Amino acid sequence: MNATDLILGQTFEVTGNPMVSAWESCVAVNSAGAVALADGKIVATGDAADLRAQFPLARVTDYGRHLICPGFVDAHVHYPQTAIIASWGKQLIDWLNTYTFPEEMRLADTVYAQETAARYLDLVLSHGTTTVCSYATIHPASVDAFFQAAAARDMRTVAGKTCMDRNAPDGLRDTAQSAYDDSKALIAAWHGKGRASYAITPRFSPTSSPGQLNALGQLWSEYPDCLMQTHLSEQIPEVEWVRSLFPDARDYLDTYEAHGLLGARGVYGHAIYLEQREIDRIAETGAALVHCPTSNSFIGSGLMDVAGLGLRGIPLGLATDTGGGSSFSMLRTMAAAYEIGQLRGAALHPAQLMYLATAGSARSLHLQDRIGLLAPGYEADITVLDLSSTPAIAQRVRQAETIWEALFPTIMMGDDRAIADVWVAGTRVTP
Repeated sequence: MNATDLILGQTFEVTGNPMVSAWESCVAVNSAGAVALADGKIVATGDAADLRAQFPLARVTDYGRHLICPGFVDAHVHYPQTAIIASWGKQLIDWLNTYTFPEEMRLADTVYAQETAARYLDLVLSHGTTTVCSYATIHPASVDAFFQAAAARDMRTVAGKTCMDRNAPDGLRDTAQSAYDDSKALIAAWHGKGRASYAITPRFSPTSSPGQLNALGQLWSEYPDCLMQTHLSEQIPEVEWVRSLFPDARDYLDTYEAHGLLGARGVYGHAIYLEQREIDRIAETGAALVHCPTSNSFIGSGLMDVAGLGLRGIPLGLATDTGGGSSFSMLRTMAAAYEIGQLRGAALHPAQLMYLATAGSARSLHLQDRIGLLAPGYEADITVLDLSSTPAIAQRVRQAETIWEALFPTIMMGDDRAIADVWVAGTRVTP
């Protein structure tokens, strides 16, 4: 074993799913905790005094009252949209046509794709996010650029070539066969290599013909350990469009299920306007849903029933949905999730919000055995939060009577100034 790092502070601990069980039974904070790291992994967690005795020669970083938590996991992003984040005044279909598709065409330029991927990953690291699951564009080089940039930073990532063969402009359409062939080649090049995993990626049913959906369903059956990511029931006009394009489908989910694109390793973004059959099938299959609250409010989509879906035991992730979302920050995303919960009459507790941004998102990506927890054997991706990062937050914290009251102002008002440190694969990447 190489030299051990020992980091001290308050540690965020998860032993179960607080969306199903009472949060008090499965989430806690050790006010005098410690995490020992070596060879890119967590080797021990526990009380600071005990780990100091266990690792007397370790390099010690004492974070005082800062909160040590797993690195944030962003379960649904579009890194090619980095440059168009916070663009004004559109809903989903107009957003795609006005902002998204023109920008995605630019990633046909490999150098531009590489620059965008590097800029995006540096931005999310500065906000404490250590793992993302991203859509690329139809260009295979855009996938290569993303995974290369992630490998240079030793980040665990998931990504896939976005596939579209209809209802998209010239320059952004592939075919059923090229989508299959390109994706298969990218799986061979990247899936399971280093810290990379591949997600087969039809953008959504309106931009994939039944033939393309069939081809991607066939590919998934050949590579069942890959994820499959797509969008589901984001806006009412979109749902109506899907109904017109697939008149024989029982519902939106059925446009995927009928083509072999529903399964336990499926990851479906948004999921706001679900019918009861869809909810039941998602729960039966073990597929995951991803909540994108800043995006859902920014482009006027709606309010996901996070609490209700969580009670069904459906794996739930949390995501910025860059660049339909309006922030690179998972703290801001947690705040938006809280606000949407309030509007639905089911406010999420800080313990639940932190779970969704870490262990919950990791579970939705089938990475729950590698990231998302501070536990021995897990990869040492860690974010350290300063719970008094601004005067406004600090004055509220001084009145806090519990750790949850102290944490909540950072969730609601925190930004990159709250990120005291980030560790990726056991290496400190911020000064």
